[in-house]
Amino acid sequence: MNVLMIAVNDPAGTGIQFCKAVNRSGRHTCRIVTLETRYTHAWEKDLHVPDLDEAGLAELERLLKTSDVFHFHMTADEHLRLGPFCPADHLRGKAVVHHEHGHHDFRSDPRRFRDKYRALGRRNLLVSTPDLHAMMPEAQWQPNLVPQDEPLFLPLSRTPACWQGPLRLAHSPTRKDLKNTDDLLAVVEQLPPGCVALDLIDNVPNAECLARKRACHVLFDHMQGYYGVSSLEGLSQGIPVIAGLDEWNRRHVVEFAGTHELPWVVARDRDELAARLRELAADRALCRELGAASRLFVERCWSEAKVAGRLMDFWENMDRAPLPTP
Repeated sequence: MNVLMIAVNDPAGTGIQFCKAVNRSGRHTCRIVTLETRYTHAWEKDLHVPDLDEAGLAELERLLKTSDVFHFHMTADEHLRLGPFCPADHLRGKAVVHHEHGHHDFRSDPRRFRDKYRALGRRNLLVSTPDLHAMMPEAQWQPNLVPQDEPLFLPLSRTPACWQGPLRLAHSPTRKDLKNTDDLLAVVEQLPPGCVALDLIDNVPNAECLARKRACHVLFDHMQGYYGVSSLEGLSQGIPVIAGLDEWNRRHVVEFAGTHELPWVVARDRDELAARLRELAADRALCRELGAASRLFVERCWSEAKVAGRLMDFWENMDRAPLPTP
């Protein structure tokens, strides 16, 4: 199948990573078109409408006409204008997928989206994290992936000297209000001097972000009950990742991963977060052990091939019935 992903902006660079993984697999062909750039993370692009010249627009038009699947990310739909084109004009004969990633419009009113998809007869629905599955239970949870064999996603080779000094802690919040950043800052402020050195990675290119995370001893994701792409990056890099996984998310992750031995270091509030940071600062051997388990988990239970394979299985088995006439 030829799949065209369509998004206003690529959420955390997940769309382009899926495209690359699908194309590497050889099972299907995948492209992604985006309309806007948000933040300064400089994720890789494919067909970015503002950058397209005449040849690029011709390629986009060809893909709109010939693709078998329109895969819409994060609130986008067929009425999103892509320069001179509108996917609605090319919908006939296409299978349509809607893939939600936790945009605040969806989180604040998931019923609006559920009602919209139901009215349109859209049954090919995906969500990117288990907490969103609770909001749209008719959807399938499609985990995000990381390319675990690319250099910036590999563990850093460390000398004994690299483990000396304060515990180097990474945190890369796209939106601080959603990532418990204030809680983290309050906890770090209360820890003994020299215990933790926080690298707050904010609004930098993704390559720099990954390099700085990789150089740290520990990563803090957030305590919202689920996990983010940042978690997956840290696990792949072989560093302990702190996140507040709740029981709902844990059950989903266990089912997908095929193991109850999850690598996340769980902290659900400030007291637990402070306790975990003290433990890790005092025991660098534990850091190394947890980091090795993190990397092994990605390789065995969350590999690019496994996650992309789940998405391609979904495409191959999804509803291909003709869409109702608008």
